[in-house]
Amino acid sequence: MATADELKFQANPDATTISIDEPVEIPKNQHSHRQEPGREEDDELLGTDDSDKTELLAGQKKSAPFWTFDYYQTFFDVDTYQVLDRIKGSVFPVPGKNFVRLYIRSNPDLYGPFWICATLVFTIAVSGNLSNFFIHLGKPTYRYVPEFRKVSIAATTIYAYAWLVPLALWGFLMWRNSKVMNIVSYSFLEIVCVYGYSLFIYIPTAILWIIPQKVVRWVLVVFSLCVSGSVLVMTFWPAVRDDNRRIAVATVATVLLLHALLAVGCLAYFFDAPELDIPAPIIPAHNGTTVITKSH
Repeated sequence: MATADELKFQANPDATTISIDEPVEIPKNQHSHRQEPGREEDDELLGTDDSDKTELLAGQKKSAPFWTFDYYQTFFDVDTYQVLDRIKGSVFPVPGKNFVRLYIRSNPDLYGPFWICATLVFTIAVSGNLSNFFIHLGKPTYRYVPEFRKVSIAATTIYAYAWLVPLALWGFLMWRNSKVMNIVSYSFLEIVCVYGYSLFIYIPTAILWIIPQKVVRWVLVVFSLCVSGSVLVMTFWPAVRDDNRRIAVATVATVLLLHALLAVGCLAYFFDAPELDIPAPIIPAHNGTTVITKSH
């Protein structure tokens, strides 16, 4: 059995020792520079390159070729709860919150934007026909004729806006990103997703446009623009704020102007269109003369 002397700890003079009192070296990437007030929250919402790469690598999947059905199926891989949550976020925007970072970036989709645009097309077309019917209801010379061409016109307008404007904005952000290195850019799918969900507020607005009161209609237009426009501003302003001040302001102003033109144009064409004069029918009389009846 070992004696007490044999169990004594013998220190090796050649061994390397580490003192716990020495300060631990802090990695350089943990040092943060001071930022202006209000910028830290935007940076957190927009995310850094490292956080974006981590998110992409975390959910990275082997993408299928673009000519296969599986490639396009990924754009519609979203559940009902996600769609409803994004719709709620577009109708009730939280001040200072980035819509892309908060709802879209984890899984951008085309399911919600596609069906929102389709619903908006039929809502505008049907509500426009009903509005015209209620305005002329009770007039003895009025005969209701449904205008099916409004469906095709509304579809062309809504889908062109929901695809061409995001395409132009995406191209502009990519171009500015090559000029200014610290500009945060969005993918084309993310921009389409933002625009698609921002149009949801116009669905109940178009239904309420049936009310034949111009004051009510314009109040609804202003309210819808404030709601949907705030989603676009809070999404795209942090992306262009580090650019030239005039360019940044002009970009956001153009986004809002196009958004306002869509709402005002739909209201003016489908609901406030001027009444066309119906040509008076010519009825031949028995005595050889013609009688022109006046119609209103």
